[in-house]
Amino acid sequence: MKNEDFDLTLAKECAAAFAGATGLGCIVSHKSGGLLAEYGYGCASCRLCHMVGRPQSQCIRAQNYSMAEAERFGGKYIYYCPMGLTCFVSPILGEVNSCARITAGPFLMVEREDYIDCELTALSPELRQAVIAELEQVPVATPNRVNQLSTLLFMAVGFMNKVSASNRLLETQSSDAIQGQISSYILHLKQESMPPPYPMAAEKAFLKSIHQSDKAEAQHLLNELLGHILFVSGQQLEQVKSRICELLVLTGRAAIDAGADAESTLRLCHQSRMEIEAAGGIEEMCLSLSETVNSLMDSIFRYSDVRHAQAIHLCMQYIETHYYEKITLDQLAEMVYLSPAYLSRIFKKETGTTFNDYLIQVRIGKAKSLLHHKDLRVTDIAEAVGFDDQSYFTKVFRRIVGVTPLKYRQQVTHTEE
Repeated sequence: MKNEDFDLTLAKECAAAFAGATGLGCIVSHKSGGLLAEYGYGCASCRLCHMVGRPQSQCIRAQNYSMAEAERFGGKYIYYCPMGLTCFVSPILGEVNSCARITAGPFLMVEREDYIDCELTALSPELRQAVIAELEQVPVATPNRVNQLSTLLFMAVGFMNKVSASNRLLETQSSDAIQGQISSYILHLKQESMPPPYPMAAEKAFLKSIHQSDKAEAQHLLNELLGHILFVSGQQLEQVKSRICELLVLTGRAAIDAGADAESTLRLCHQSRMEIEAAGGIEEMCLSLSETVNSLMDSIFRYSDVRHAQAIHLCMQYIETHYYEKITLDQLAEMVYLSPAYLSRIFKKETGTTFNDYLIQVRIGKAKSLLHHKDLRVTDIAEAVGFDDQSYFTKVFRRIVGVTPLKYRQQVTHTEE
């Protein structure tokens, strides 16, 4: 989420982290003074000016002046608000110059009693008591600590400014690279004597690359698909928008099938669709889809290892306690919220065997334990471990153990005797 020339989300994270770490209130505001966010007891929460009849415009003027001074003195400035409380500020840089700020404060840089004796003597007794009660919420910081904290905020905002600038540069480079590849593919299509059909093979390969979280290949194939869409549609905005939204749906489904968190994926796709619908140009739509594809593949990578381990554990646990029932891959896939094809793939990868082979091994293991009991018939044991057909049970048992169930019983009971 961005606000004009700067990254508002990053600014909020910076202010929230500073407030949480220092105990001082922080606000993020426009260069003109409009409040964007507040954390802790900041200027927006302070009621002192209102209580004594000072207009809010005085606070905003003090903030604007302090920001100008911060720009003049290299990025930080400590100042007093109209009520004599202390604040400090650091500007947030946009593409050209400062466009917003993070302000820490208000706080007391002297003892409360000294402030009360110096600043509140002219107030009526009732109002003085009300202001003193409000002061209980205002934090206190020594002058030496204030200097250190203002430097810390300056460094944090400076780092944020560099990250924002780097992100803007990367976005520009990414957009240029994407448009260059799309334009190159369109130029190639123009050389064809007849308009080529929609490249279904490229679409399948694109979805496969999402499964494999191959960003480079996915981006290359996506650019081909976008190039074909732009070429065939004649770059008509609504038609292009419709086709891009179709690709977005396919991409989201492929990501979920590959192991991405379903709820997060659907939320991201919805947000991307809103951006595509609101886009004013084709270039903006193409970039939005490309960013979504990259984010989805990041989510596949991020969640896959944890989800694999949890899903496989739940499946193995279920098989261990329900081996005597009819168990299907579709049933387990539904239980762990994965597609059957994807569960089958990761099950083999994690356990070294297929789902069916694992289930059979568990059942045969249980059967071997039951064969130690001479009073149990082989037919009953086969049914007890999930086999409806005794002949099939015997065949499978001999394949895995090397002997028939009866022969195995003779061997184990002879050893036990």
